[in-house]
Amino acid sequence: MPQPEATTPATATLAPEQSLNSLLLDRLAADGDAVFAEEKDADGAFAPITVRELAADVLATARGLAALGIGAGDSVGIMAATRSEWTVLDFAVLALGGVVVPIYHTSSADQLEWMVTDSAIRALVVETPVHAALARPLLATTGLEHLLVIEPGDDPEYGPAAIAELARLGAEVPAAQVEAARAAVRVDDLATVCYTSGTTGRPKGVELTHRNLLAHVVNGVADPGLGHVVSPGDDGEAKRTLLFLPLSHSYGRFAQMLCLHSGSVLGYAPSTKTLVDDLQAFRPTWLIAVPRVFETVYNSADAKAGTGAKLRLFRWAARAAEAWSVALERHGRPTPLQTWRRAVADRLVLGRIREVMGGRVEFAISGGAALSQRHAHFFRGLGVTVMEGYGATESTAPATVNRPGLIKIGTVGAPYPGTSIRIADDGEVLIKGSGVFRGYRNNPEATAETLTDDGWYRSGDLGELDADGYLRISGRKKEIIVTAGGKNVQPAVLEGALRSHPLIGEVMVVGEAKPFVGALIALDEAMLPSWLRNHGLPELPLAEARVHPAVLESLQTAIDQANLKVSRAESIRAFAVVRRAFSEAEGEISASTKLIRGKVLDHFGDAMAEIYGA
Repeated sequence: MPQPEATTPATATLAPEQSLNSLLLDRLAADGDAVFAEEKDADGAFAPITVRELAADVLATARGLAALGIGAGDSVGIMAATRSEWTVLDFAVLALGGVVVPIYHTSSADQLEWMVTDSAIRALVVETPVHAALARPLLATTGLEHLLVIEPGDDPEYGPAAIAELARLGAEVPAAQVEAARAAVRVDDLATVCYTSGTTGRPKGVELTHRNLLAHVVNGVADPGLGHVVSPGDDGEAKRTLLFLPLSHSYGRFAQMLCLHSGSVLGYAPSTKTLVDDLQAFRPTWLIAVPRVFETVYNSADAKAGTGAKLRLFRWAARAAEAWSVALERHGRPTPLQTWRRAVADRLVLGRIREVMGGRVEFAISGGAALSQRHAHFFRGLGVTVMEGYGATESTAPATVNRPGLIKIGTVGAPYPGTSIRIADDGEVLIKGSGVFRGYRNNPEATAETLTDDGWYRSGDLGELDADGYLRISGRKKEIIVTAGGKNVQPAVLEGALRSHPLIGEVMVVGEAKPFVGALIALDEAMLPSWLRNHGLPELPLAEARVHPAVLESLQTAIDQANLKVSRAESIRAFAVVRRAFSEAEGEISASTKLIRGKVLDHFGDAMAEIYGA
């Protein structure tokens, strides 16, 4: 029988004087010469950064920030892609008792102004002169006092590179001043303000304490299953992960902290454009990613298989991998025939796909959205166990996760160590534990709406717990569509099933107050050329591809398959392919790739008219 509440006990007991600074200091004392991370050098090769080098850079940068007057409680913004300077700045601000405000490097001028104002940012470090041009007017209109650029290039307006300039400024600041500030930080002090994606209204600043992050990191590494993924093996060799998620996202930031504590070597990958090359060069043993990455790997492999016998061989191998995993899930072990087929598929096809991922990946943690069960089974059959999890910025990233030894595909796992999950009477998922935030910045009304008096976070998601305490998410409370006939429709199931199609870049199910359910589909322009080529079609511009009969037929087939997951009243009866991709710049998707449904409806009224008439 389903149960209304599940808990995984914490293993960490934190002392009042501990903080995120303890992660760096403890690692330095224990293993200062170990490699903390690797980053591509000028020649494009991954070069090591030791814990000792990181600690020295953090100290020099903290001294520079202190020279600018940054101290306990002051907010410092970081607006940059995933790179080593981000980590240095993060720990330098924390060393002074300051508050780190991560800012997506794709943020607009309005979003940047809001975060600078709301969090009273005194110093802002950005990546490029383009970012600096967005921020420069804020020096005159807000409380922003200092603007530094990580890569100023030849632009004299923005001066020396930020890290070098801070080291120069701090040369006269005693190291003891930083050490005293670091020692004064306490576990319940505010560490960071992370702004949510803002799918409705302005982004809200989520206040996370040192305890929120530190307890989550320590509890995760101490967990036998999770610790096995990230901690050194019996041979003492460090595990490795390539981080291509933004460090401005709580998911990526948590991974950074986890690596420092566990000893996993962190690889910085600032762009997914070179992801395959970076995977092959860095050779990670585990990954942390969003479902779109797994879908892209599968769809790219399918596209590269070409046509004819090669394509049939790839798809046979994919089915063999999936069947092996499904049998493992349902019966505890595959049949000898399924095992033989998987072994043949591995020799002929699957091994080459693993090599594309670097050849050493054993585990991958997926979060941020639902991963299709088909892809989860495929990757497990490939030899990569996908540990799907669930969480939010408000829960310091993970709230639940599947564990090695008990993977339940289709669920997002059991409560993360130190976390409880409860299902409210209306089906809403409630979260409580060491990772739950303390409140929204300058927004007591939103805090009161979201946090119960006894500390449960109202996630806004709908779900259920099984007998093992594993959580299954069914959708969002606020995204329920009510058709003209009064049928309640949760779009998440249909959207999740459709996103795995190689032609679909994004999809939004519609139908509020309409006579039936429809879908707006944006084609994946990166996958479109290979799909057309594999189907014997010439290269077509998007305007022609979106109305081509072969494209529409393939999409209809995908919709027919997705409709099998829901009742007839909930099924998609009509769809329209929109004229362009949904865009972050146009406000249609958030920086964390969540759909902003109201904006999509506003901007694609023509597509809605195609489905429902004028």
